[in-house]
Amino acid sequence: MLQAPDHIKSIKPYVPGKPVEELERELGITDSIKLASNENPLGPSPRAIKALRKGVAGLNRYPDGNCFYLRNALSEKLSINGSDIIFGNGSNEIIELAVRTFLGPGDEAIMAHPSFVVYSMIVQAVKGESIIVPLREWRHDLEAMASKMTDKTKIIFIANPNNPTGTINTKEEMDSLMEKVPDSVLVVVDEAYYEYVRSADYADSMKHYRQGRNILILRTFSKIYGLAGLRVGYGISKAEIIAEMNKVRQPFNVNSLAQIAAGAALEDQAHIAKTRKINERGMKYLCRELKALKIHFIPSEANFIYVPLDDDAALQIYNDLLKEGVIVRPMGPRAIRITVGLPGENKKLIEALRKIRDNYH
Repeated sequence: MLQAPDHIKSIKPYVPGKPVEELERELGITDSIKLASNENPLGPSPRAIKALRKGVAGLNRYPDGNCFYLRNALSEKLSINGSDIIFGNGSNEIIELAVRTFLGPGDEAIMAHPSFVVYSMIVQAVKGESIIVPLREWRHDLEAMASKMTDKTKIIFIANPNNPTGTINTKEEMDSLMEKVPDSVLVVVDEAYYEYVRSADYADSMKHYRQGRNILILRTFSKIYGLAGLRVGYGISKAEIIAEMNKVRQPFNVNSLAQIAAGAALEDQAHIAKTRKINERGMKYLCRELKALKIHFIPSEANFIYVPLDDDAALQIYNDLLKEGVIVRPMGPRAIRITVGLPGENKKLIEALRKIRDNYH
């Protein structure tokens, strides 16, 4: 009988947020909303949609394996060399490329908990070992993470802002960590939500990249750019690191429409500004209403809010909200994560929470 090896069999598959269509089909309801996957509630840029319509005619051709036009656009926008950029099927794929390139059986990767679960899944898939460091006050404890480095350490993962808590690490904290990291370790800074950050003290990862340090900065078009369905992300690092990762990257890993839409979305900074403004207003509203409901939450710099619970009530709250036509994300038994939506969606969530709050402990 064909069987996967033990290190693969024991991986718990990633469970995505429930689609709206599935909820309505299961419960026979309409007008439900999804606040589970940190998507842009405004949708894609109109420029991206227009570009997509034109691009459909060329689908008989393979995509540009080098993402030439998108690479040039990003290179110009960020004032960096095109050879310092790698593209992926979402930033998720770039996490996998980094692990497959720089970490082998028995090697270690340091990461926080709770944080993005994909880090440990991919490390396990290559027979590496995940060294887990608990968050301190809901933020990455970079000092404790640095103390866990050994000769086996190859990668340190930092989600900034962190998913699922929405918290950030500061310039001083990142600078202190980078001073301690040896040249044999790659620091992967996952900045999927960096465009939403308001704090002036947010860590400057690009500074360390420009200094030539072993840092890989991950960004995506899935969040504020509203292109989650097309799956395109990118990584920034020095050319020699990117060159090694390209050796394990599959050809044509970013499809044609994703490249076209990302290039158009990049030009539409008005759409980005509008998204940011709606998120800031929605965040203020939700924080105010959650406080009024006496629901504890963690202040966030992203487009979502983390609600820790005192007992194992997450699944109960999740299911109760489903019946009200609201999809949130349970994060283990003792927390839920709520995406900031449009004004009407945020109001519907609060009304649903108010209705079920007798079940909330």
